[in-house]
Amino acid sequence: MGRALVRVIAETEGCELSGALEAKGHPDLGQDAGSLAGLKPLGVKLSDDPSAVLAAAAAIVDFTTPRGSVELAALAATAHIVHVIGTTGCSPGDDAKIRDAARRTVIVKSGNMSLGVTLLAALVKRAAKALADFDIEIVEMHHGKKLDAPSGTALLLGEAAAKGRGIALGDHAVRGRDGHSGPRRQDAIGFASLRGGTVVGEHEVILAGPGERVVLSHIAEDRAIFARGAVAAALWGQGKKPGLYAMADVLGLSD
Repeated sequence: MGRALVRVIAETEGCELSGALEAKGHPDLGQDAGSLAGLKPLGVKLSDDPSAVLAAAAAIVDFTTPRGSVELAALAATAHIVHVIGTTGCSPGDDAKIRDAARRTVIVKSGNMSLGVTLLAALVKRAAKALADFDIEIVEMHHGKKLDAPSGTALLLGEAAAKGRGIALGDHAVRGRDGHSGPRRQDAIGFASLRGGTVVGEHEVILAGPGERVVLSHIAEDRAIFARGAVAAALWGQGKKPGLYAMADVLGLSD
């Protein structure tokens, strides 16, 4: 994702790469970020010093780890720059710290930065509300090295469905079934996670009713779609009031 971001920033009008971060001890530290991304050298070396990088930036785009995102949110709040978070797997405690940082700066956080997935979530919310008696199941597949399940995108879609029904996802989510699981709860929002190969990301939201099904889906073919959405969010956030925003705000799809 870091390399994809460097390439997208280089091709986006109004954007310039001011710094690039990697974890301490990473073998690529000190190398030119442009060269690592397959571009000509950009004169920006990979660093492990976030304070120095943020001091020269108008925004930071972050696809790291929950711990890293929490630390960067605090630094972005101190520097008063836009923080775009594409990290997944954050705990309720992590989210609380990010919300606190958003009181002082603009933070755009989403389980999926794709513009297409953002639109899909809006459609899922409307479909869940309109088809109130249909069962909802969410199926996702990713590459075999993905660390968290269900994916952040699947949870984002589940949240959209729950909002459409006026319920809390945490009270209705069913994550995987095994053995004699009994009849399906009518108010459940089910999740199934598949892993294998080099799949970038595939998601289906199935609304199953009596004698018919509606399937809303999205297939990611290139990680660049996440980078493009994240850079769009960084540009959108310039001049906005401090707060925690989502990609739906960036596309004008929020209620």
